[in-house]
Amino acid sequence: MEADVLPQFTGDLMPLQFKSRIKHVSTKLLVLLLACLACGSAVLGYINIRLHRHDLEQVSLEQGTEISDFVRDNTYRSMMANDRRGLYEVIQAIGSHREIERIRIINHDGQVAFSSDSHEAAGSLIRRDSAQCVECHQGKTPPTTAQKRFRIYQAMGEGGSKHRVLGVIAPILNKPECSNAACHAHPASQRVLGILDSGISLEREDQSLAQSSMWIIVLLLGGAAGVGLLTWFAIRTVLHAPLKRLREGTQHLAEGELGYQIAVESVDELGDLAQAFNSMSSQLQSAQREITSWTHTLEHRVEQKTSELQNTQQQILQVERMIAIGKMSAVVAHEINNPLAGILTYAKLIKKWIQRGIRDEEQKQEAIESLDLIASESKRCGELLHNLLSFSRTSPMNLSLADLNQIVSRTIRLAEHKAEMSGIQLQVDLERTLPPLQCDSAQIEQVALALVINAIDAMPHGGNLWVSTRSVAAGKQIELLVRDDGVGIPPEVLPHIFDPFTTTKEVGKGVGLGLAVAKGIVERHEGHIEVSSELGVGTSFHIILPLRVEHPEIERAVASMNT
Repeated sequence: MEADVLPQFTGDLMPLQFKSRIKHVSTKLLVLLLACLACGSAVLGYINIRLHRHDLEQVSLEQGTEISDFVRDNTYRSMMANDRRGLYEVIQAIGSHREIERIRIINHDGQVAFSSDSHEAAGSLIRRDSAQCVECHQGKTPPTTAQKRFRIYQAMGEGGSKHRVLGVIAPILNKPECSNAACHAHPASQRVLGILDSGISLEREDQSLAQSSMWIIVLLLGGAAGVGLLTWFAIRTVLHAPLKRLREGTQHLAEGELGYQIAVESVDELGDLAQAFNSMSSQLQSAQREITSWTHTLEHRVEQKTSELQNTQQQILQVERMIAIGKMSAVVAHEINNPLAGILTYAKLIKKWIQRGIRDEEQKQEAIESLDLIASESKRCGELLHNLLSFSRTSPMNLSLADLNQIVSRTIRLAEHKAEMSGIQLQVDLERTLPPLQCDSAQIEQVALALVINAIDAMPHGGNLWVSTRSVAAGKQIELLVRDDGVGIPPEVLPHIFDPFTTTKEVGKGVGLGLAVAKGIVERHEGHIEVSSELGVGTSFHIILPLRVEHPEIERAVASMNT
């Protein structure tokens, strides 16, 4: 559990400043160099200690060989004279030296003949699988070689501490003067009579090795620390400072300070990079000035061309206005000329009748009918002039919150009788949850009535008329749809259907101002109207009106209606 928590704990407490420093190239390079230096120092120290230990062991082996030869030579005379007491005294004298751990003589049968260790009795048997015998007696055949054998083993010292001991096993050879002596009964064929086992303490060598190893480690650590400090200073001076200036210069450029220059303090690659940065910064500043100059020039040219285009557009609009006025004048003259001609004719006729006197009831009835015709034609002229005024003059809107479904219902009631007379089936689909609409209800009713009447006129032989309302755009707009399956609108007329005096009705049944007025009303309500039609299939009008809440009193009214 502690192993799982520790990485998270350490990562959370790591200072942010330290984390940011790790991102520096100089820090990464310093860490890499220090790691390489530490590894190199460790390997060098390990090799040095191993070589020093090997040299000490070689010296110890040579010393052990010399001591073993010295002991053998000093005991040779006692063995030749069969002086056991003298032999024992020599072994005890040599074994009492502080560097001698133990000296003993083992005969050919593996029995201890003499030993300087008081705890080891003479005549004790040494097993062949023991450490001092196994080197030579690895097989069943006894060894016949005269080569010395060495081994290193652990021994208990004073106070119970362990130390290393170098064991030197030197064979005691059956020389001719020994095999021919009267006291010895060893045949000449037996080359090895026994062994001289000498134990030399390595405690002093181990202490010297530990002390020298400690000094080597201290010197390596001190050297590594010194080299690391010098490396840190060199990296900070040669690499970190130039990179820091480059980074700060880049930040100034990123903040828009074009032309920023950094100091060049070296003639190496970093100096070349700093010079390249300064050159780039100057070029960017020059390019920015040039772009700014071109921008100002372009803005001036755009303003100039825009002014020219606006003047040209005004001229085009003036021409189109004159064309529209000419067209309107021709249509008005044509539409008003016929009623006026009829009024003039019947007025002259009635005048003659009055001058002659009305003789009978039949002539009186004709005069009344003529007056009715004069009134009808006068009304027609008045309606024409009223539509022209509605198209050309914008009346103020009386904005209020209204229910579009109620407006559509009133429109249906006004046109219901005419639809029944024409054999048209009304299909009404009004969404019940429509929000209140900010509009001029009278003008919206005028638009709806114009669309419904046009749809009825487009179906002289009967048909179907669909009227529906619904919320669109996530409840921010309302759609009014008026669709019929009448004769449709010709493709060449459809793009101009909202132009003044454009009509598909027969002559005398319309002057083409209804849709133009309807479009103007919808656009004044910040909405739009769309039409789609196909000959022989029918026509659809889509009106999109936004829910606009702009005045505080209207907002309060909407809030009260929602609650």
